[in-house]
Amino acid sequence: MKKLLTTVGLAATASFVIAQFACAPQQNMTNANMATPQPTPDRAAIEKELLRIENDFPRILRERDAEAIRRVEADDIVEIIPDGSTSTKAQDIADIQAGTLSADSWEIAQANVTILDSDAAFVSGRSVIKGGKAKGPNGRTMDISGEYRFIDTFARRDGQWKLVASAAVKIQHPGATATASPSPSSGMKPSPMAAPTARPTPAMKASPTMKASPTMKSSPAMKSATPTKTP
Repeated sequence: MKKLLTTVGLAATASFVIAQFACAPQQNMTNANMATPQPTPDRAAIEKELLRIENDFPRILRERDAEAIRRVEADDIVEIIPDGSTSTKAQDIADIQAGTLSADSWEIAQANVTILDSDAAFVSGRSVIKGGKAKGPNGRTMDISGEYRFIDTFARRDGQWKLVASAAVKIQHPGATATASPSPSSGMKPSPMAAPTARPTPAMKASPTMKASPTMKSSPAMKSATPTKTP
């Protein structure tokens, strides 16, 4: 009898252990199946919206629409203009309101959108500015005409795309790099931002230090006669 009880006890223990191992994988599999998949970015919609922002710059510049800059630029935006100096959202707004930046034409010859995920992307390209002028704090007007390479980084915040970083550099030998066919854009460069620091890029900022980005800005002293732009 004692032997029988011992055998039954061992069998019950073995059954319990086997049951535990058998259930464990099923539980892990259930948890794995419950993981929420990352949404697939709507690439067409993202590209369309970012190019719209970039190509709106000529209008912003012409109409001195500082409100557009407020909407598109992030408060903590990081901007590097062609001469190596930096600009801010506040400076971009002031430049647009004062009308310190102007151009006969601002064309976006190239604009490519690279999507990182549903909430992050960047636009790179080339901008061509003709008859570009930027007025510095000393009252002197500088020529910011030329071609620029730019890159604008966007992040979606609270459902809205914001320009969080922008950098531009002037092309020293334009003829050697103008190989891509121009992208349809209004005669001026696309980018929601433009400040006395004109930008030359789909996000070419124009500023007295003209940036080559959808927001090519130009700072009041036009940090070196190179343009930078903002929305």
